[in-house]
Amino acid sequence: MKNIVILISGGGSNMAAIVKTARRDGWQDKFGARVAAVISNKASAQGLLFAQEQGLATGVLDHKAFGSREAFDEALAKEIDRYDEPGQPVLVVLAGFMRILTPGFVGRYAGRLLNIHPSLLPAFAGLHTQQRALDAGCKFAGATVHQVTADLDHGPILAQAVVPVLPGDTAEVLSARVLTQEHLIYPRVIAELLQKQ
Repeated sequence: MKNIVILISGGGSNMAAIVKTARRDGWQDKFGARVAAVISNKASAQGLLFAQEQGLATGVLDHKAFGSREAFDEALAKEIDRYDEPGQPVLVVLAGFMRILTPGFVGRYAGRLLNIHPSLLPAFAGLHTQQRALDAGCKFAGATVHQVTADLDHGPILAQAVVPVLPGDTAEVLSARVLTQEHLIYPRVIAELLQKQ
């Protein structure tokens, strides 16, 4: 069984889209894969409730309880590695996980650590992407699924979704439109990766 561990910090809408798609499309039968756990760095993350309602294992590791980023990442890796199966290393999916990961952590999961970012990378890495796109006068915004590397939001691009910027858009309105596309492309990319394994 190929286990997928999803990391979240908030509402977990991308995580929910992945879980729903995995069940609807029968990833367990089709790919021998399942979402095994959802882990958050915040006990208050609303996405944990959805995961628990779906019968998924959940965990909370409060990053504030650790003396360093390295110590937190080491504890997080131990939690993730509980879901490794012999010969089937876990796929780690960042879905609104608002922590910058250390190079050691990224290296440990190289090639199997994914993220979704709400811009058309390489444009607008980091935060406040939709406001920055509006301020720059962009005609299009979007989302990018990429492999995670030690360089923030600069890993190999796996898929992008393009969303037009409409007259009168605010950052909130544009973000909501981009999010609907995120919910489509992230599960699709994961399914494509599982199919190749």
